[in-house]
Amino acid sequence: MTDTSIPSADQSVDEEPSASTETGEGTSEVREKKAPAESDLFRQSEIAADYVEGLLDILDYDGDIDELVSGGRPVVEVVGSRLQNLVGQRGATLEALQELTRLAVFRQTGTPSRLLLDVGGYRAARRKELAAVAKNAVEKVKEHGEEVRLEPMSAFERKCVHDVVNAMSGVESESEGVEPNRRIVVRPVAD
Repeated sequence: MTDTSIPSADQSVDEEPSASTETGEGTSEVREKKAPAESDLFRQSEIAADYVEGLLDILDYDGDIDELVSGGRPVVEVVGSRLQNLVGQRGATLEALQELTRLAVFRQTGTPSRLLLDVGGYRAARRKELAAVAKNAVEKVKEHGEEVRLEPMSAFERKCVHDVVNAMSGVESESEGVEPNRRIVVRPVAD
């Protein structure tokens, strides 16, 4: 059976789609996932850039679009003025645009995409803010020895925090809850 599903909106932007499928006998079969070739990833970013360019034209927004491959995933960056409406409150509109763009890529390639869309440098700036939030939470955990629950975050935001916490010793992080109220808990590592 071929898996033609697309990553869901609540799936982390850095998570891989599931590699298992159910077979007719009720057993689970795991397929090896091959990393897409660099040329395939760049093709996905080109498709996404064309889609985003069309949206900008419809909305009468000006922006320069860069398509690239970074960290083994296609990336489209839009830079320009008057783009804040494309980011929305806490990046909600950006997340929706990213999902629409992933759908456009899927429609043309038949393959789910891990495309990352950034508008106006929002993701880079937010990544820095989240690193500070994570470090602050780690300091509180180490100082008081008790777990710290952070505010609900998007999958992208949670991934950024997990990366920072996992790079530090003596603490661990875990996501809990259900979208849109999924949050991170930072706790001391059990001895």
